[in-house]
Amino acid sequence: MINIIPVEKNKEYIVEIESVTSEGMGVAHIDGFCIFVAQGVTHDKVKIMILKVKSGYAYAKITELIEKSSYRTESVCSVFAKCGGCQLMHIDYEYQLKIKENIINDALRRLGGLDCKVEQMIGAEKSLRYRNKMIFPVGKDKNNMPVCGFYRERSHDIIPLDDCFLGDEVCGKIITAFNSFMQKNYISAYDEIKHKGIVRRIFIRKAYHTGEVMVVVSVNAKNLFYSDELVRILTEVSPDIKSIILNINTKKTNTVLGDKNIILYGKETIEDYLCGMKYEISPYSFFQINPEQTQKLYDKAIEFADICKNDTVMDIYCGIGTISLAAAKKAKKVVGVEIVEAAIINARKNADDNKVYNTEFYAADASEIVPELIKNGERPDIVILDPPRKGSDEQTLSAIVSAKPDRIVYVSCNPSTLARDLKFLAQNGYDVKNVCGVDMFPNTTHVECTVRLCRKD
Repeated sequence: MINIIPVEKNKEYIVEIESVTSEGMGVAHIDGFCIFVAQGVTHDKVKIMILKVKSGYAYAKITELIEKSSYRTESVCSVFAKCGGCQLMHIDYEYQLKIKENIINDALRRLGGLDCKVEQMIGAEKSLRYRNKMIFPVGKDKNNMPVCGFYRERSHDIIPLDDCFLGDEVCGKIITAFNSFMQKNYISAYDEIKHKGIVRRIFIRKAYHTGEVMVVVSVNAKNLFYSDELVRILTEVSPDIKSIILNINTKKTNTVLGDKNIILYGKETIEDYLCGMKYEISPYSFFQINPEQTQKLYDKAIEFADICKNDTVMDIYCGIGTISLAAAKKAKKVVGVEIVEAAIINARKNADDNKVYNTEFYAADASEIVPELIKNGERPDIVILDPPRKGSDEQTLSAIVSAKPDRIVYVSCNPSTLARDLKFLAQNGYDVKNVCGVDMFPNTTHVECTVRLCRKD
């Protein structure tokens, strides 16, 4: 039987958008054939042009908005449709939360085979200017002049920016000043194909509670000419800039930072507070991007953990110890595991600075150290997992299961890998009890959630 595809490339059709995918694409159908529509919003009636046709679906763009959905709103960003960063900025925030709830529920059901739903979706009070870290790649415009910005969606072409509405306003001032510095002193932008040129990225952190700002300039060189002038220019931008660092990254790689830092001005770290604890944050530190929502996320994780004073907690993928130190206030002992050695150095210092003495931190791959710790007699009552987007692994999860903790709290930034790992845990003696979604990244399709599992017996 031959399937007849009812659409053709470069032809226009009128459709109604039925839903929004986890990538932020509108979904429509013509004679049952699925069409993904860029920037489509549920209940939009639109004229579309087909851009690409596959055997089971097609991609399209909107050429005319015939009837606007009540969920559609105007984006505050003029380059939103070109930049790949904010997939949902054209959608009303309350409906964004519904989309994200559906993303989690769909992953748990379809990928995890789990009959559980998000019990609570915690929205953000601020949908703009919430990020405490911004990374701007540096490249060339059509006139071969250096520019800072973000990558165009699905490419490494840079969209020039003088601001981003997700980051603090100081970021726009910094990249504008840095652009002028590069142009004035004829400093070249890095070309990732030819592996030539100097400046690769501008990396900016701003501490939420202290206001301290760190600027990291990543270069394909061993130094940067006119660095004294750069320090003068940047410190004139804002008195809150307390750290300016030159990061040496001469390898042909997409890694954001190289291994060597040169302090051009101020300190090696900046300070911030989270869950009542002080943290030293270096260029390499993993520190959650949305401070207000992180507090809510970690509060929920600690609530799910239900820690008692005699409990031992194992915090796997602990980073610089943010959840570890929050748990240590309630637990007998906390064991933290993290593969990034610099993060563990920060975690130990953070524990000392906050006078938290019931913690142990290990710099090692979780898949190696967790089985070893458990084999050597470590028996956590509670395990907290906060892995990167790729999720955990079977070696780590198997070791956790063998230790038979009473409760597991899984903090995830990727519903797909979360569902996969929950499926494994559910098949090995644990029930999913609670799922709470937290919107850490308004206007994007990214969503964080925390899950409580309990041992069946």
